[in-house]
Parts: sequence; structure tokens; C-alpha cells
Amino acid sequence: MKNTARAAQKLGISVVNGFTGSSIWHLIYDFPPTPKSMIDAGFQQFADRWNPILDVFQECGIRFALEVHPTEIAFDIYSTHRALDAINRRPEFGFNFDPSHLIWQGVNPVEFIREFPDRIYHVHMKDASTTLNGRSGILASHLSFGDARRGWDFRSVGRGAVRFEEIIRALNAAGYGYDMPLSVEWEDSGMDREAGAAEACQFCKNIDFRPSGRAFDSAFSE
Repeated sequence: MKNTARAAQKLGISVVNGFTGSSIWHLIYDFPPTPKSMIDAGFQQFADRWNPILDVFQECGIRFALEVHPTEIAFDIYSTHRALDAINRRPEFGFNFDPSHLIWQGVNPVEFIREFPDRIYHVHMKDASTTLNGRSGILASHLSFGDARRGWDFRSVGRGAVRFEEIIRALNAAGYGYDMPLSVEWEDSGMDREAGAAEACQFCKNIDFRPSGRAFDSAFSE
């Protein structure tokens, strides 16, 4: 990971996306009862491992963007705050925002942007939908992606439950104004990938817009 920062610097890349992993993800169910000290130790281990890496990112002028994601140290809003606190909220560490991993958990992706407006370093345009029918849950029943019995699955952009227009509005309202790519991550086991990729690209072009530079009623006040 340190060499990744050095390589990014040489290539003129400002943001590196990636994962941190988590030594405590398997404790998510909290049973058998998990002592708070074990969770604290997991976040401390994350800090011990990643602070030296982030030191190199700082030296190289590169930012690391964690994709907030189940199985990672940060997977929702509360765990994201804990991860930031563990590393003293150093600016080299931010997030690759991917709404598909939030929506099926029941986390509002727009609220994530509003909670961390200055930490969105990259954006994945990716959709997901829950198909809960009383037979499966959001833990997916050990069923593979694409299996219709799953409680949730990824969808081509615009064909799931994510409200992308609200995401664009939230990104535009973020304090620094997000101006990095909207990167399509296309994963839909039920759709032809070439048709889906072309449709997703056009969807992103259609849904994206710049924020207004004036109030809608400014003409009446001039």
C-alpha cells in the first residue's frame, strides 16, 4: 500500500481507492456477547496498521479512499465515525462513496454524504435493490449474486432503489463541491453487460448536473 501511494504520485494520480479489511467484521452479530474491549482493539489494530501507510500517502500528497462496505472497518455511518476517530480524522483518509453497499443495509446514501461532505474522495455509480419476500433476509442466505432467492442484489445503475438525483444534489451541496469522476461500477448478474454498461453511462450523463450559482428568485432581488 505504501508503494501504491508512491506509484500514484509518479503517475499524477491524486486518489487511490481501496479496502482496509476488518479484524472484527466476524463479530457483527454481537453473540456470543462481545466485550467492548474486543471492538476497541479492532479499531486500534486498524489504526496501528494504517497510520504508517497514511504517513506515506501524506508524504506523497495522495489521498486514500476507503470504499465503505460490509467486511470493511467502516460499513455504515456509525462505524465510519469510529474509523475516522481511530486515526484522529487525518485528511489523507476519506471514502469512495458507493451507494449500493449502503442501500441494502437500510442506510440512506444521501445521509452518508451529508454526514461526511468533506471526505467523499471518489464516487461509484452503482445500484442495488432489496427483494425481501419473507423467505430471505439482507444477510443473503449464503446464496450467490444473481440468485433470485437472495434478499438483495446489485442492479444496473438506475434500475435499483438508489435515488441518484438526490445523490447528485447532495454532492453538489457538499462544502467543497465534488468535481471528481462519477465512476460506473457495473454489476448486474441478470442483464447483458454490454447493453448495461452503455445504458449506465448514458444514465450518468443524464442525471448529472452542476449546482446553481444563484438563488432561483435572485431576479426579484436585483
